[in-house]
Amino acid sequence: SQNDFIREWLPWRTEYLNVILEGEQLAKGGICEQCCQAEGSIRCMSCTGVHAWCGPCAVKAHRNLPFHKVQRWNGTHYQATSLMDLGFLWHVGHGGGPCPQAQENPNPEESGYVSGEGPPNYRRSSRSQMTIVHTEGIFTHEVSWCSCPGSDPIDLHLSLLRERLFPASISKPKTAFTFEVLNHFLIDALECKTSAMSFYQKLKRFTNNAFPDRVPDRYRELMRVSRLWRDLKHRKWFGFGHDTELDPGGGGLALFCPACPQPGINLPPDWKAWYDSNTVTRQYVIDGNFTAQHMKMNKPEMDVSLSDGKGYMVSEIPYQSHLQQSVDNKERSTCSNHRAINAANINKSNLRSTGIGATACARHGCFVPHSVVDFQKGERYMNTDYSICNALSYHSENITTALVIYDVGCQWSVNFRSRVKSSSSLFLPSGLEIIPAVGKFHLAAHKLSCFPRYSLNFVKGAGHLDGEILETLWAPFNKISPTARSMTQAHRQEVYDDHMRDSNWKKLVGIVPSLLKKYKTSNKCLEDMNQAYEQLNAVLDPNKVARWELDAVKAEADRGEALDIYLQEVKTSEKRQRLSSRIEKFHSTGQAFLKGLEIDGAFIPQDDPAFCAQEDQEKEDGEFWEDDDTVLEAPDEEVQELASELMSIWMPSSIGAAKLMEIGLHDLLKEEMELRIGQANDCLDQLRTDLGSKAMLYRQNFRTANSTREGTRTKKEIQKVVVRINKHVRSYQRARKAILRLDLNDNIGEKFKEIQPEDLAVSKEVTEENRFGQGVSKMAWFWMVDGEQNLLNGDSGGLMEECE
Repeated sequence: SQNDFIREWLPWRTEYLNVILEGEQLAKGGICEQCCQAEGSIRCMSCTGVHAWCGPCAVKAHRNLPFHKVQRWNGTHYQATSLMDLGFLWHVGHGGGPCPQAQENPNPEESGYVSGEGPPNYRRSSRSQMTIVHTEGIFTHEVSWCSCPGSDPIDLHLSLLRERLFPASISKPKTAFTFEVLNHFLIDALECKTSAMSFYQKLKRFTNNAFPDRVPDRYRELMRVSRLWRDLKHRKWFGFGHDTELDPGGGGLALFCPACPQPGINLPPDWKAWYDSNTVTRQYVIDGNFTAQHMKMNKPEMDVSLSDGKGYMVSEIPYQSHLQQSVDNKERSTCSNHRAINAANINKSNLRSTGIGATACARHGCFVPHSVVDFQKGERYMNTDYSICNALSYHSENITTALVIYDVGCQWSVNFRSRVKSSSSLFLPSGLEIIPAVGKFHLAAHKLSCFPRYSLNFVKGAGHLDGEILETLWAPFNKISPTARSMTQAHRQEVYDDHMRDSNWKKLVGIVPSLLKKYKTSNKCLEDMNQAYEQLNAVLDPNKVARWELDAVKAEADRGEALDIYLQEVKTSEKRQRLSSRIEKFHSTGQAFLKGLEIDGAFIPQDDPAFCAQEDQEKEDGEFWEDDDTVLEAPDEEVQELASELMSIWMPSSIGAAKLMEIGLHDLLKEEMELRIGQANDCLDQLRTDLGSKAMLYRQNFRTANSTREGTRTKKEIQKVVVRINKHVRSYQRARKAILRLDLNDNIGEKFKEIQPEDLAVSKEVTEENRFGQGVSKMAWFWMVDGEQNLLNGDSGGLMEECE
């Protein structure tokens, strides 16, 4: 572990410190290692190894290393200096060598630019000081410019660019940034969410940690140059550097999902003959982020955009035109009130945008290019419609089906096509069928009637989608939202485009291991669920199963109201009364049978007394108790005689099947086996009944409680049921262990499995019909034992009729 490595290092701490202090003494005895004559007072903190140079030799050694940090020995310690102070001159334009025409200038030491003065051959001064920003810090260098015939002062910025230095201005550049530091800033911004201010403050401290305020301030230049560098890099990466006449167009500087079907990109020309419509269905999820706000600008007309609409955010002018033409119809909701988000930012008048809305592929989580929009007054349909229409039209030629997952898809889908038809700025591919759905997490907040119609569980081809992948993508964006909040509109758009592009890039490079992992997981889940499905089918009426399958196929084809077959129709007046009467009948029968065995309101089991003690130890939360496997032994004669009510009753199972067969007590073994099997079946039947009672208490009483008093009363009733459930489990476990001791071939023991704590959970099919995670939920084994055929059969008024 980490602590082990630290413990191993601790004895060496003093030695490490001594070695570090040895490096602070005068190197090489103070003699220059290159000329071996002058005083070697200069050392480099960036070079590897220990070196000592004189000033001229240090400059010579760093001819092509202008960004190394050097120090000079002052008699007591090393003190920071610079290569420029040692006489370093940076020659620009001749591969690091001096310009052959530089001696023509009459005043080569003069700084600045002069034009039209001096002798006929005088063109400009050959030198000037420049501030250069690098990953190691901020440096000031004396630069010698090319003075060859034909060189023009206007082209100085291009000379810097050829030296891999990005000039901060076109005319008379005084500041430049190395390509390396610009790349570092872009990666820092993407991975660490570092702002330009924090990044430049880091460089200032690298330069002078004691007095960073003495370092030249080039923060504004960094913000400007980083935007230009980002734009150039993207145009180069997407192939627009070789053909500068070609315009990228909407989303031309954006990546999309490599696995989603895109005709002409990742589908063969004859893909219609190979794949059905369900295989090439486009699956989208749309969601809003209200942390990504944007403040109003003082002078928006001064803003200059570098890639408006070329990435993931939509073009500003067409989008604003769409908003002006659209009418904000406040449609009446027939589902839960989803307007809380809309009202969250409606009164913030200082905001130009209250958030952003994006569309992504639902399966892999890649942002769709040219489909991210700004919100003005919450999440309105005019915003989301524009995003969805752009997404549906992106590389989707001849695709006839699209699944759109939206938090309020039940309301959005009602008039979506009419809104598109009435708008001149919204377009949909012809013949496209849109299947609306709601994400599994948000579906729990909808009315129960939305569950069958908008659940992903009933959409063929949806697979194991949850429809909430955009929620995970917003998390890193929330870290940059405070920084982007006060940027200009164009700068903010470029930053968001860059982060979305980086998110898609990570998805792209990791798509193969991700899909492989999901494939293995899906195969395992498919195997488990098929086994559970077959076990359930084995105890159901085949005629009803066939009818249910036909209903499912018809509902899948018709959708809409046809999907309501998946909604549990609970006829509260009849069904509750029937279930309550069954529970009451069971308890009244049990109380009559056990009359006279009540002691202080608690029933003491007449089996092993070890389990009686556990009754007092039981916690209120219904903790599950394991049984003791110890086989009871005959009491020692010297032990004090126990009270009769505490003595264990010896049964044939206490001896074991092998011993019984050996002494010829076959009949006793058979009789106890039959009794124990009956006991186990009775316990399972009682367990199922009480689990149903517990589930109904949760659904009908606890979830609908209108006061704390009512909720507390329901909890107490549930705790009483939990006590009974645990009693049944302990009794079953005793019967099961006896069966295992009596069954030599383990044939019967395979039927009666051990009950695990998770098997006693409330059936969420009853309490949370539209919950998240139904794709891998399975029924406990004791609901599907062979003895339950009649109980599950609807003809006998069993449990399946209750759920039908």
